[in-house]
Amino acid sequence: MTMAKGHATLVTNQFGSRADAYVESSVHAQGADLDQAAVLLEGAGDTRVLDLGCGGGHVAFRAAPLVRDVVAYDLSTDMLAAVARTAAQRGLTNIATRQGSAEALPFDEADFDFVLSRYSAHHWHGFHRALVEAHRVLRPGGRALFMDAISPGIALLDTYLQTVELLRDPSHVRDYSAAEWVNALAGAGFAVKSVTTRRLRLDFKTWIARMATPDAQAAAIRALQTQMSEDIAQHFAIESDGSFTIDTASFEVSRDA
Repeated sequence: MTMAKGHATLVTNQFGSRADAYVESSVHAQGADLDQAAVLLEGAGDTRVLDLGCGGGHVAFRAAPLVRDVVAYDLSTDMLAAVARTAAQRGLTNIATRQGSAEALPFDEADFDFVLSRYSAHHWHGFHRALVEAHRVLRPGGRALFMDAISPGIALLDTYLQTVELLRDPSHVRDYSAAEWVNALAGAGFAVKSVTTRRLRLDFKTWIARMATPDAQAAAIRALQTQMSEDIAQHFAIESDGSFTIDTASFEVSRDA
């Protein structure tokens, strides 16, 4: 089995049984980054949108009333089934689902007017390749918005962040820094229009429950939190119950300069 297939299996195993939890997650269902996506689509009308790594479908649900068609695309068939079911319940008839990996999109060149992706990229085994694919399927003049958790970019803080992410979810690959994102986007051919950074508080209990993290790994995260330096405790605003705050960013780009 190749490394790519092995990671794909890990991702689908992790998220398949948690599909409903992500559809219902309040952290994923709201946020200023979702509002930013809606602003980007204002007046878009007769356009086609790809929700890349759609997860619980919150980007697709927000986009659907604003555009002609939305394709909710994800590796997990269980996640896609939950998205299709929820879309039907909400009367969003212009959302179609499609299964596959971010690194090999089954779409024609210039097939979409917009590509939106939220909290997905840190699971991609081929980050740079996926961005090249996103660029390929955008039409000339098309726009994209990539939203994700990011690394603070400082080695001490980065090591801690990647460690707790991996303990919570073994399908985690990497939270990239803003600089890494900008360089990768430029390398894929995108013109970066804006970078908006934000902070997101995560309630420890629901953060762990959403992924059904085993007790031993949750305990390891809590043990790390109590042993970390003041620099880490302050940056991540670690609270007595384990809740903490991470950095996020939204990268608004165009296909062309």
